[in-house]
Amino acid sequence: MAISPHFFNKREPVAAPARPGMATPNAGHHGAPGATAIPSAAATPTLTSPAASESATSGASKLTVGPNIKLKGVEITDCDTLVVEGLVEATMDSRVIHISECGAFRGSAEVDMAEIHGRFEGDLTVRQKLTIHATGKVAGKIRYGKVVIEDGGQLTGDIQSGVAAAPKTGTLEKAGLPA
Repeated sequence: MAISPHFFNKREPVAAPARPGMATPNAGHHGAPGATAIPSAAATPTLTSPAASESATSGASKLTVGPNIKLKGVEITDCDTLVVEGLVEATMDSRVIHISECGAFRGSAEVDMAEIHGRFEGDLTVRQKLTIHATGKVAGKIRYGKVVIEDGGQLTGDIQSGVAAAPKTGTLEKAGLPA
């Protein structure tokens, strides 16, 4: 019985064809002169939207709760962007919340910007801009800096405009000022 030279994965490095637009270094993976290095999958990102590209380049953290997913009884922190396509019952402090048409959020949220295509129920504080699209429904105790409501969008509850970007709890005490 003959044993193949590839039996224990001992192969000589094979030169791969160069990809268009890719630089070809002088040494490959094993240092063989003239071998072409194969770029990793991380070197060629596949992004689907401009927003995804923006968050990927800035290193922003993003949490997506997909359709038919229910996330209940949690506190969401250190999340730059929350995308809700399912149901979220939570408390959160974030930069951006995006609720899709089939998405729903119940609870309390403090964000810089909110874009609502689905439903929001609870306490919502938007420090900058709240956008409610035609399919969006927002109900509860709502505070916002600016608001845009498309024809068909709904906003009900205890509503107050002119929310300034308030410092987070404890920042006055840390600065030596009375709270």
